[in-house]
Amino acid sequence: MSSVVQGFSKSLAMTVLSEIGDKTFFAAAILAMRHPRRLVLSGCLLALIVMTILSVLVGWAAPSLISRKWTHHITTLLFFIFGLWSLWDAFTSDGEAEELAEVEAKLDADIKNNKETTKQNSKDDDDLKKQRQPLLAQFLSPILLKAFSITFFGEWGDKSQLATIGLAADENPLGVVLGGIIGQALCTTAAVLGGKSLASQISEKIVALSGGLLFIVFGIQSFLSPFES
Repeated sequence: MSSVVQGFSKSLAMTVLSEIGDKTFFAAAILAMRHPRRLVLSGCLLALIVMTILSVLVGWAAPSLISRKWTHHITTLLFFIFGLWSLWDAFTSDGEAEELAEVEAKLDADIKNNKETTKQNSKDDDDLKKQRQPLLAQFLSPILLKAFSITFFGEWGDKSQLATIGLAADENPLGVVLGGIIGQALCTTAAVLGGKSLASQISEKIVALSGGLLFIVFGIQSFLSPFES
């Protein structure tokens, strides 16, 4: 039970500090301003849950392919690398304004290149507001699919995904899954309900510094703790 709690707490803290103010956070916030929030939230959450489960499965299977000793050492190294990476971002990044502008530019370009889809989405929005669409039609809504694809591919290969894989290789997978999903749910819900205003009130530098220090603490703890054979 203690291993589950440890994996859960580490995964929850790491996810929250990694996801607040990143590109998928802003993408969810911007999409929620233009489309029904429940569809955007559903699409983003579904993508993040799938991504978290896939990452944990990869981390869980890693010790079967590589010795437990090596996965422990690799995970420890990853924590230090991600910690230094986050600290570097904190001191060199131009802040959330550039991140937000980049995401908005990409979404605006996508809208311009898909005018017909945008018109259809507007019609779907009107129908959804009247709550006349059947459940299956809502699930297959282009808005939900768009939120899913933007979030899923935005997170693929991201620092938080790699960190989740490393954490799952060294901690209880169930705890890592639960912590990751709850952390993702908290961040995504905050983004959809008021992410743009929330991000403007939270210093990205402080979040990056906190995340970097957290990764380094995890690395020190992993380095000092003996690996389980």
